[in-house]
Amino acid sequence: MRFTSLIIELIRARPRLMFWLVVSAQALLWVVVPLLVYAGPPDGVATVLAYGREYQVGSDLGPPLAFWLADIAFRAAGGHIAGVYVLAQLCFIVTFYGLFQLARSMVGPQHAVIAVLLTSTITAFAEAGVEFGPLVLARPLWALVLWHSWEIIGRRRRNAWFALSIEVGLLLLTTVAAPALLLLPIGFALATARTRRALMSLDPLFGLLVIAVLVLPYGIWLVRADIFALPPLPATAELTERAILAAALFGGLLVALGGVALLALLNARFDRRADDAPVVYRAPVDPLARQFVYFFALAPALLGSIAAALFGLPHVVGGAGIALLLVGLAVVVATGDLIRLRRQRVLRAAWAALVAAPAVAVILIAVVQPWVSPTERATSLPARDIARFFGDSFERRTGRPLPAVAGDPELAGLIAMGRSRPHLFLDATPARTPWVTPATFSERGGVVVWRAADTAGKPPPDIAQRFPEIVPELPRAFERMIAGRQPPLRIGWAIVRPKAAQ
Repeated sequence: MRFTSLIIELIRARPRLMFWLVVSAQALLWVVVPLLVYAGPPDGVATVLAYGREYQVGSDLGPPLAFWLADIAFRAAGGHIAGVYVLAQLCFIVTFYGLFQLARSMVGPQHAVIAVLLTSTITAFAEAGVEFGPLVLARPLWALVLWHSWEIIGRRRRNAWFALSIEVGLLLLTTVAAPALLLLPIGFALATARTRRALMSLDPLFGLLVIAVLVLPYGIWLVRADIFALPPLPATAELTERAILAAALFGGLLVALGGVALLALLNARFDRRADDAPVVYRAPVDPLARQFVYFFALAPALLGSIAAALFGLPHVVGGAGIALLLVGLAVVVATGDLIRLRRQRVLRAAWAALVAAPAVAVILIAVVQPWVSPTERATSLPARDIARFFGDSFERRTGRPLPAVAGDPELAGLIAMGRSRPHLFLDATPARTPWVTPATFSERGGVVVWRAADTAGKPPPDIAQRFPEIVPELPRAFERMIAGRQPPLRIGWAIVRPKAAQ
């Protein structure tokens, strides 16, 4: 009697249930793991919260939506970083929901679940998804844009225009890469006579009106800030270096697909004996759907790598999560109308190992690295202890909540997450934090922090030059969650008293 595992029966009989089990379990995993092993937020999250606390229409970091949502989630969790972790995983769930709905409309629900299972092994959706910011928020919006674009282009459903216009507007309020990304569905829609017919109505005009209403405040801010200029193009002498960067970025995307390649290899047929593996069927795929999937599986990755290298960016334009979103679906479409699932136990174990491997790696790095390397990770800093100490110290000295913090940007960002939510003041580049100026910082007071090299706690020359009147306090040492070979974190600090209190 042929053996068929329960997972395969769930894929064939209850694909929607299988989808929610897989996505919910992975989202829960990446809420629990950071809460267990991260003493501080991942790199960049503290800055996102500091900018979100100001509710500016725009900033040098880009459109405001991700920053606003991060602050709302942080406050909703009672000032705990768990709120931001949950928000990041809600983005993960919505991303895969949009992917599932898109795939279901093309290849049916059973093959759509297989596409989700393949995509969930891509490492770009693992630990990187915890670092909430514009790149993470852009993923669900891009997935929804692709889904509703296909509803309009491929299935001629005009009622999807309203949802698409809202998603496009929110994407424009999320990332500076949105205009470049949106050129891809526009170009695909204009490529053939069949796709152009979907645009022959008044619905696109109403959609443009909705988008204009959503992005109008940010557009006004852009005009006033006069920051429409693109980064400078590389000189001729830098072209070789930029080409290497593009190859490295694209190679990194290929490495992230290692899990998909491994599962495909394990399911391959290596002999010509009778194949009695269970089969998952689907109806034939629309040729336009096939083109849609292949185009959006390749174009964001290839063009995003080239554009990132051209402008000297450290990551693929739009992020790896957007560039690799449809790769799993592309593999499913290319496999054929019948997918035979061979070596069921091996596939099940391999998939579980690929999903769990990034979480296990994070735990091992957090536990083992302090004992084998003096290198410091952002998540090893005791953020709550640091914020509590400096907030309480200022309040005891002055009788007022801490209004602002300056000095070392990384440490200042952690203190800005404290109970009183002080303003972040980047004193080295004050134009980046216009909500605090040197004059207002001197008038209202605050705390200046830096990494102390010794027990004397003398400030670095640049900080001493910007704050010549500060009197350094004795440095404060903080124990790490796992000390290992790393010395205690020693922070030098000084209080700038409010003028009225003086």
